[in-house]
Amino acid sequence: MSLVFSGLGLLLAVVTLGVTLYLITARRYQSSSSVANSYDQWTEDGILEFYWGEHIHLGHYGAPPQRKDFLEAKSDFVHEMVRWGGLDRSPRGTTVLDVGCGIGGSSRILARDYGFKVTGITISPQQVKRAQELTAPELEVEFQVDDAMALSFPDASFDVVWSIEAGPHMPDKAIFARELMRVLKPGGLLVVADWNQRDDRQKPLNFWEKPVMQQLLDQWSHPAFSSIEGFAELLAATGFVEGEVVTADWTEPTLPSWLDSIWQGVAKPEGLVRFGLSGLIKSVREVPTLLLMRLAFGTGLCRFGMFRAVRARSD
Repeated sequence: MSLVFSGLGLLLAVVTLGVTLYLITARRYQSSSSVANSYDQWTEDGILEFYWGEHIHLGHYGAPPQRKDFLEAKSDFVHEMVRWGGLDRSPRGTTVLDVGCGIGGSSRILARDYGFKVTGITISPQQVKRAQELTAPELEVEFQVDDAMALSFPDASFDVVWSIEAGPHMPDKAIFARELMRVLKPGGLLVVADWNQRDDRQKPLNFWEKPVMQQLLDQWSHPAFSSIEGFAELLAATGFVEGEVVTADWTEPTLPSWLDSIWQGVAKPEGLVRFGLSGLIKSVREVPTLLLMRLAFGTGLCRFGMFRAVRARSD
C-alpha cells in the first residue's frame, strides 16, 4: 500500500511540475523568428525526435481507429495522404515542395517510396541541418531554410505542393494560401493536412473553449488556427484554383496520436537516462498541452482538416 501511495505522490509531483512549467514558460507567437527558435531548440536537444521519430506530425490509425505502433502510424499517415491526394498516380520524377518539412521524414518517404523529386523547406536552420544528416545521398531530396509566408521560388515551380501541420504557425492564412498555390505549375496539385479550429462563424466558442484555444496558441508558437471551411475559402479566393477545393475531416483516424505521444515517455524510460533531469523537465512540460489537444480534438473544438486543390491551367 505504501508503494501505491508513493507512486501516486510521485505522479502528483510530476503533474504539478508540468503544469507549473507550462504556465510560466509559454512560447507565444511573436514573429517567424519565435517559430524558428522553438523548432531549433526542439531539434537541438533531440528529445522530440527520440520520442516522436522522424515524423513530427500525427499518425493515422484507420477509421475506425485501431491499435497501432506510434511510429508506424506516422509513416502510415504519409501513405494515406498520398492516396487521398491522388499522388499515387503521379509519375516518378514528379517535383514536390514539402512546406514545413521538419526533419524530413515525409520528404524521404515521398522520394524513396514514390520516386518523387522533393524540396523540403522549414523556417528552422537546425531542422534543415538534421534533415540533411538523416537523408541518404541517393535520394532526390534537398532541404533549405525558407519562409512559407514569402516563398523564394518563382511562380509555377512545382508539380505538387505538400504540407503537414504547418498552417497554425502562419500569421496570415490568406497569404499562406496564395503562396502555396502560386508556386504550383498549372494543373499541379496541392495537398495539405492541418490542425483546424471549429468554424466559429457557425458556432462561437463558449466560456471554456476560449481559454483552451488560447493555451493551444500560446504554448506552441501558433498565432491562429483556421477552420476547415475558412481555409478552403481562402484557397478558392486566390483565384488559382480549378474547380472546387476538396476537404475532408481526419480527426477520428488521427485522434489516438495525442495520448500515444504521452505514452512514449513511459514506453521509453531510457530517455530519462539519455536526457537526464533537464530532459524529463522539458518532456513533462509538454504534457498539459498534449492533454488539451486531446480534449480539443475529442470534443470538436478542433478538427484535423485535409485539403486538395488543382492549380488552374489558365489564371
